[in-house]
Amino acid sequence: MSTEKVETLVVGAGQAGVAMSEHLSNCGVPHLVLERNRIAERWRSERWDSLVANGPAWHDRFPGMEFSDIDPEAFAPKERVADYFVAYAEKIAAPIRCGVEVREVRRNVDRPGFRVETSDGVIEADSVVAATGPFQHPIIPPLIPEDAGISQIHSNAYRNPEQLPEGAVLVVGAGSSGAQIADELQRSGKRVYLSVGPHDLPPRRYRGRDFVWWLGVLGKWDAAALEPGMEHVTIAVSGAHGGHTVDFRRLAAQGMTLVGRTESFADGVMRFATDLADNIAQGNANTLSVLDEADAYIARNGLDFPPEPEAREVGPDPECVTDPILELNLAEAGVTSVLWATGFAVDYSWLKVDAFDAEGKPKHERGVSVEPGVYFLGLPWLSRRGSSFIWGVWHDAKYIADQISIQRQYQAYRPPA
Repeated sequence: MSTEKVETLVVGAGQAGVAMSEHLSNCGVPHLVLERNRIAERWRSERWDSLVANGPAWHDRFPGMEFSDIDPEAFAPKERVADYFVAYAEKIAAPIRCGVEVREVRRNVDRPGFRVETSDGVIEADSVVAATGPFQHPIIPPLIPEDAGISQIHSNAYRNPEQLPEGAVLVVGAGSSGAQIADELQRSGKRVYLSVGPHDLPPRRYRGRDFVWWLGVLGKWDAAALEPGMEHVTIAVSGAHGGHTVDFRRLAAQGMTLVGRTESFADGVMRFATDLADNIAQGNANTLSVLDEADAYIARNGLDFPPEPEAREVGPDPECVTDPILELNLAEAGVTSVLWATGFAVDYSWLKVDAFDAEGKPKHERGVSVEPGVYFLGLPWLSRRGSSFIWGVWHDAKYIADQISIQRQYQAYRPPA
């Protein structure tokens, strides 16, 4: 059987892979995109049923196509987001081959390019783009033994409240996923404990504009690097129920019990850090800092935006914050399940090249790997704060396609005789 040859192989056909295909085509680079499942599969099968995009439809999209049947200010349901990428791939005639798993990529010996072993045979590629994104391997901290009698589930496997056993639930992690799932579980009638760590808490809307607009005009989406100490700070924002600012104090007033960052488990008892009040206060400080910058922007540019003084109103701390629970006997509290909204790790075990540090993280500059011919796309902070978002990955893909095109031109150069 002859070996298939391609110039650039893109692995993954989610938002990163589709964006990469568009820009490679624009640069005239022949390429192939391989996807082991369906286009944008994770939006369909690794998200909860009620999930909507966290940004409005006018923003969370590629520049080349709008959502045809959704109000620009509304938040697209997850299935509609997946359909959008399928339609976009058709629009740009992306050469995507679904149902093919990439099992191993190795650099060729004594000749250029890479040998790619797939479930459908071997492919030779001049360059490889890993566009598998950041949500590859769900992280469940090894705190609770499997034989502890507690049902444990990661947010990527959660679908709806009916999936969980009867009884109370502890949700660990208060970023966008944890906050939204905890709210849904409480609305379903469940007793909910929510473990809240450090977080940013942007306003959903302020003075007539969504927070994604404010982060744009204030230059925050283009921040080039994380501030020291902010590596594990998540963003608590929600597009659910028409979009609203996440308010942990309101959730507590409605019956949810907030606890601090989860630290350990032993003999049926979960223990929490003493940082709850500080985490809540820091989240609100982040909100107020965004409002301050927004007000300054409005004044500086002479804009006639409606005032919104109520956005600065902060309610009193609930009892669970002023007198926090530091230990929780799960059985005595009726907690029968723990939902881990604790993020993901990348998995590049299939990529057998010298492109990773001692912790297995890609070594790159704006997606251009230290291993010539290998590129990464879709990772958080690949080039800026917005890199892992839909519109941000599109711009990162353009830069990487340009770099591939530049190298292609060098390789094609032949000096005159």
